[in-house]
Amino acid sequence: MQTVLGAGGPIADELVNELHRNHTDDIRLVSRNPSQVNDTDELVAADLTDAEATSRAVAGSRIAYLTVGLPLNSALWERQFPDIMRNVIDACGEHETKLVFFDNTYMYPGTSAPQTELTAFAPGGRKGRVRGELATMLLEAVRAGRIQGLIGRAPEFYGPGSTKSYTNSLMFDRIRAGKRPFVPVNAHAERSLIWTPDASRALARLGNTPDAYGQTWHLPVDPNRQSYAQLLEIAGEVTGRKIGYTVLPMLAFRLGRRFVEPLDEMYELLDRYRDDNIFDSSKFAARFPDFQVTTYREGVERILTNPPADQPTR
Repeated sequence: MQTVLGAGGPIADELVNELHRNHTDDIRLVSRNPSQVNDTDELVAADLTDAEATSRAVAGSRIAYLTVGLPLNSALWERQFPDIMRNVIDACGEHETKLVFFDNTYMYPGTSAPQTELTAFAPGGRKGRVRGELATMLLEAVRAGRIQGLIGRAPEFYGPGSTKSYTNSLMFDRIRAGKRPFVPVNAHAERSLIWTPDASRALARLGNTPDAYGQTWHLPVDPNRQSYAQLLEIAGEVTGRKIGYTVLPMLAFRLGRRFVEPLDEMYELLDRYRDDNIFDSSKFAARFPDFQVTTYREGVERILTNPPADQPTR
């Protein structure tokens, strides 16, 4: 039995598809209101902030994948994420279940220095501090021998279907809607973006690789980084039209955050848009040289030419 904690959404759904394709058809989906991705999926409704419910959800699992996503709300993250991680660690220890944690880079410094698995945490805000706390809790539990676990860490998403990210919502969703795309802060800084199906495939690969445990892994990205301006140039080539764009400067976010909550929640992340964002996934590439990473051109083409076919199977 392999269990996805926090089922639903493009990362979890594609993870389930990949597990079913290549690893097992004995899959349990856990969330407050889970729904099947494959006909053979077992569904368990559970609130992971409840320790007893979490234990019941994990029981009988060989591997559990923690993919919970909460709305971008700092107070909510501070209130719920630590309890969720604590409950999942305890449940995995109780049932001798391996834990695979899907993580992000919010705890890293917002500088142009390359980010590796050894990069020290230097969060620039509340959400970054929460993410650093979660990773530290898991690593300490692994070092103490309480559980077997690993971290698969991803930079910002871009992707098909219902992928939710600033890159999708500000740029590609607007292009599909015939609107002028927005670029946060700097159109010419190099970006490290991960194609969401690649992230899910890599997570499944790590979870089913025994010697991957006890480590942090940067999930694979196309090493040929592109700026937003370059991605929009590709978008123009794909759509056959010239695509102009509007850069949203720091001042716009600074003023807008007073009145618009999503801008306030995004504000702590803006440093990573001002300069180059260099996420190094060479460790994964060296360990899994056969893993095919989606190039940025392939990704942009898939988003803009065939979005309905990429909707997650439900």
